[in-house]
Amino acid sequence: MASLECGVRVALLGVLLLVAARLPRGAEAFAIALPPGSGIIVSIKPGTPAVPVKPCYLVISKKELSTLSIKSGEKTVFHFSCQNPERHFVIEIQKNVDCMSGPCPFGEVQLQPSTSSLPALNRTFVWDVKAPKSVGLELQFSVPHLRQIGPGESCPDGVTYSVNGRIDTTSVRIGTFCSNGTVSRIKMQEGVKMTLQLPWFDRRNVSGFSIANRTSIKRLCVIESVFEGEGSATLMSANYPEGFPEDELMTWQFVIPAHLRASVSFLTVNVSNCVKKEERVEYYIPGSTSNPEVFKLKDQQPGNMAGNFNLSLQGCDQDVQNPGILRLQFRVLVQHPQKESNKTYLVDLSNERAMSLTIEARSDTLSHRFVPTCFVCLESWTCSTNLTLTSGSKYKVSFLCDSLTRLRMKGEKTISCTDHRYCHRKSFPLQVPENIFQLPVQLHHFSWKLLVPKEKLSLALVPTQKLQQSTNERGCNTSFSYFVAGTVPGQDLYFGSFCPGGSIEQIRVKQSISVTFRTFKPNFRQEASRQGLTVSFIPYFKEDGIFTVTPDIKSKVYLRTPTLDWGLPPLTSVSWNISVPRNQVACLTFLKERTGVVCQTGRAFMIIQEQRSHAEEIFNLEDQVLPKPRFHHHSFWVNISNCSPVSGKHLDLLFLVTLTPRKTDLTVIIIAAVGGGALLLFALGLIICCVKRKKKEINKGPVVGIYNGNINTQMPKQQKKFQRGRKDNDSHVYAVIDDTMVYGQLLQDFNGSFLQAEVDTYRPFQGPTGDCPPSPPPICSRALTAKLTAEEHPPCFSPESENEPYTFSHPNNGNVGSGKTDIPLLDTQEPVKPADPGE
Repeated sequence: MASLECGVRVALLGVLLLVAARLPRGAEAFAIALPPGSGIIVSIKPGTPAVPVKPCYLVISKKELSTLSIKSGEKTVFHFSCQNPERHFVIEIQKNVDCMSGPCPFGEVQLQPSTSSLPALNRTFVWDVKAPKSVGLELQFSVPHLRQIGPGESCPDGVTYSVNGRIDTTSVRIGTFCSNGTVSRIKMQEGVKMTLQLPWFDRRNVSGFSIANRTSIKRLCVIESVFEGEGSATLMSANYPEGFPEDELMTWQFVIPAHLRASVSFLTVNVSNCVKKEERVEYYIPGSTSNPEVFKLKDQQPGNMAGNFNLSLQGCDQDVQNPGILRLQFRVLVQHPQKESNKTYLVDLSNERAMSLTIEARSDTLSHRFVPTCFVCLESWTCSTNLTLTSGSKYKVSFLCDSLTRLRMKGEKTISCTDHRYCHRKSFPLQVPENIFQLPVQLHHFSWKLLVPKEKLSLALVPTQKLQQSTNERGCNTSFSYFVAGTVPGQDLYFGSFCPGGSIEQIRVKQSISVTFRTFKPNFRQEASRQGLTVSFIPYFKEDGIFTVTPDIKSKVYLRTPTLDWGLPPLTSVSWNISVPRNQVACLTFLKERTGVVCQTGRAFMIIQEQRSHAEEIFNLEDQVLPKPRFHHHSFWVNISNCSPVSGKHLDLLFLVTLTPRKTDLTVIIIAAVGGGALLLFALGLIICCVKRKKKEINKGPVVGIYNGNINTQMPKQQKKFQRGRKDNDSHVYAVIDDTMVYGQLLQDFNGSFLQAEVDTYRPFQGPTGDCPPSPPPICSRALTAKLTAEEHPPCFSPESENEPYTFSHPNNGNVGSGKTDIPLLDTQEPVKPADPGE
């Protein structure tokens, strides 16, 4: 009988459990009863659904409601009309605590009503504590303490604490916090409003904090941050990112283990417009003999501090018309004492001008684990993650870093010219100051800004060793390189990256540029000691850039237009002066058939010009196919002038120059040898004849010039025109007039002997040639393709003076002294006599 009764009970229990499991979760009834005088108000109201859902209501006695409010001393039973009320409703429990008229209920704060009696909704508990100014309230947070977050951030577990203070009737937001941090206590006066937000699935029954009574703190608040080991904390001023309350004081207390060191760095700083006092931060630092240490908000903040310390932010009286805002976000880093912290380096920049040096941390990938931060310190504890030193002073620098490889240096120096008359032809070496290399930090780059007056001077870069332009086909494998870029606003002109071991002897640029020395390997100093770069101020020229190239034998020289992948800037012209050695032949090869440029306005051209014969070819880069590989026996120019291209259709050109030995045919050699021998025999015969003639003239007396009075000194009345061209007649051939014959009496000295006339010999021009690149033709006269032969010269050269030099011929001896001296200068025919008026 007993076993039967037991079986029936088990069956009934199973049925009840099955029915309960099948009931909708929202149909479950909830009963909330609030004790009288508890000061608690429970409000259930619609939340913000993520997506549109079916309506859901609160049901009380078959009456559907959208909101519900339960006050102290009331009891309400309700249920929801849907199965997922957490998607539709939120619940807020607010408790008002009055410490003005009686004692405050200090101690651990409980969650009332308990979580078990509340529906599974997103819950917000609010404790509003009002207290007089003379009473200080302290919020104590249990382990693992709290971590402050900024605006827009959220807590990973959804549990969020918000703390608000009060100044008279104005609410002040102290901060928003998550779990797992360093904030252990917050002290305030005039009351506090504490908010705890819990997600619907969190069923905790404890608040995680307690309230204690303290004396007045005489400031807005005090936040205590406790570090138990290495780590960092980011903290913010009250009301952040809005302005800090006017003329208020806020303090942070930091508890640091004795074996660790702390450093402070400001992340975001804004100052207001003060009319009284001054906004500042004050430190109480262990071991300091001048506490409090006062710093301006823009100053470098202290570092390498051992033990506990305080930091206070002091506001000021702001301008009523334009107050501005004071706000501060900073980070405190606590770590073990780093290596190199006991060694100090002297950096002497007192003799430098217009120079700066920055030491900073390398940009590493983000990591979730704690990584000790490197600090650079001036003097004692003025430390920061980056430090900038300027010229004109001496500095004592030390480092707080476990590995100095996580630091780097970068420098900048300006070399400018304001008076072109003073700077003309002056040169300056581009060298990194040796004083910098003593620091145990890798130099990342050093830049020189080279500034010249517009359209007054240009620049020339001359390397100690010839440079190579880095291209995709042939990159730089050296430990350093030079990056050359224009600095003219609105013109993105990047000449490229260059390294030693190439064929570029000189780079000339029209306007101001920057040259950046970049390092890639720690041993760059050994390689860089053999390489130097000198800049010179030279006369202004209109070409944007000129490269002087002398290819080496058995090497390929890749040359590319500036700005590389972005294309040559609009209306830019660049030239290459390519030298070809005497016994070599240069092969010019373009690595693609077309440039792909599409011009919006203007035309894009390329000119290839022989420097000896000045013969040139002009190519339209927009329409024409690039020329096939061609051979040049002499030095030549390559000029590329851009148009204003369509977006995405830029001008990018890469070409190759190689040298091969010049080959000579055996037949040519034999003919040259025979001709040379014949010329030698002719020269010997000519010398013998001249010697014999000279001996005959020695026996003759001095020749005296004879005046002929019958010569006609009148110009002919009728001038004849040339019937033949200049090349066909002898109009450019002159008879030699012996000065000793015509002016013999003037060459006698007092003794009657003749003076010998001074003679000189022709000396060929030894100066530089080929320095001027070919000028691109005007837009109105640019043809698609124009070829000029060696006989057709550019307008700037005179064919008459180049190819038709004047020659001289000696007159026959029989004509001398014959009395006929009226030799016409313009024609070999005699002038026509004028007609007699009487005839």
